[in-house]
Amino acid sequence: MSSPLTLRKCHRNVTPFSLTPEQRTSLIGLISSGRESARKLTRARILLKADESETGPAYADKQIREALEVSLSTIERTRKTFVLEGLSAALTPKQRSRGGRSPKFDGEREAHLIALVCSEPPEGHARWTLRLLADKMVELKHFTSISHECIRRVLKKTNFTLAPTAVVYPHGGFAGIHNSDGRCLRPLCVP
Repeated sequence: MSSPLTLRKCHRNVTPFSLTPEQRTSLIGLISSGRESARKLTRARILLKADESETGPAYADKQIREALEVSLSTIERTRKTFVLEGLSAALTPKQRSRGGRSPKFDGEREAHLIALVCSEPPEGHARWTLRLLADKMVELKHFTSISHECIRRVLKKTNFTLAPTAVVYPHGGFAGIHNSDGRCLRPLCVP
């Protein structure tokens, strides 16, 4: 008994097509210029070798695979795309949509978050926490709900921290810019 993979290889669909002389000239010019991506040039070579017009060589898929060192599925996909969508679609890759959810933060919401971080913390708190920021963004009706982790990722992406990272502290007899943990970032020359 043969496996499904073997049956699939034996019964592949071949989509025959013929290139017009203009298309053929265009593909030859594209290849001879060599200024396109390797993917686009390979697709052009596949179309030229698979062309079943009077001037085309009409290679079988296995011959094309051996000559160009591409998979049979690439050859089939290129043929099929050419027949169904045309030459330009066969040469250029499809633009895939970004999967998943759309991002919660846009530029305006991000700007409001940063403005909020720069403002005074609420009464009873020494500084903003991620949870306080998340609650405040919901209170301001930017979101129906938002997690503190999402707030953290946005602040990390914008290179923003909640703690002061570089503050001028007198240290060891000279002034300098120090981290909040006391490490000196840059000494200051005080006249």
